[in-house]
Amino acid sequence: MENEEQKSGKTATISWMFSDSEQPERGRRWYLLAGIFLAICLFISFFEIKNWRPVFLGYNSNFLFVIIIVLAIVIMIVKSRRESEEMEFLADGDGIKIGEKFYDYDIIKDFSIIYKPKENITKLYFEFKNQVKPRVSLDLGEQNPIIVRNFLLRYLPEDLDRLNEPLSEQLTKILRL
Repeated sequence: MENEEQKSGKTATISWMFSDSEQPERGRRWYLLAGIFLAICLFISFFEIKNWRPVFLGYNSNFLFVIIIVLAIVIMIVKSRRESEEMEFLADGDGIKIGEKFYDYDIIKDFSIIYKPKENITKLYFEFKNQVKPRVSLDLGEQNPIIVRNFLLRYLPEDLDRLNEPLSEQLTKILRL
C-alpha cells in the first residue's frame, strides 16, 4: 500500500492493487450437484406431477424460467473462463478510482470495512447515494484497515451498522458461484 503526503499540493493519496474477481474452487461434487439441480429445474419447467406421473405442460411450460437458467449457465461459463485482472484502487482528495472508473465523493453515500482475519474476510464497501447504482466491494488484502479507515473518514461517513458481509456475498461464497 502506498500512503503518500505530497508536500506541494498537500494532497494525501492511498492506493493498492487487488484482483477484480475471485474464482472459487469447484470439485466434481459441485458440478454433479449443480447438474442435478439444473435437471430438476428444467423438469419442473416442462412437467407437472399428477397422480404420481409426470404430465407434459406443452405450451403452458415455463419458457421464461428455462431462458433464465440458460442465461445463468452461459454467464457462469464465461465468468469462469475469464482471467481475473489486477486493478488499482486509488483514493485522494478528489474521489476514488477503481481500475479505470473514477467516483467523486459527492456521489458516495458512505463506506464500511469488514475486517475478520480469522474468517479471511477483509473487505471495503462503498454505498452510493443513487439507490440504483450497485454497491462496490473491494478486497483489502494485506492493507491495514485502520489506515484505510482513517484516510476515508476525512472525506466520507462510515457505516458502522454493517458488521458482516452482505447476504448476497455470503451466498455467493457458500454456493461457490
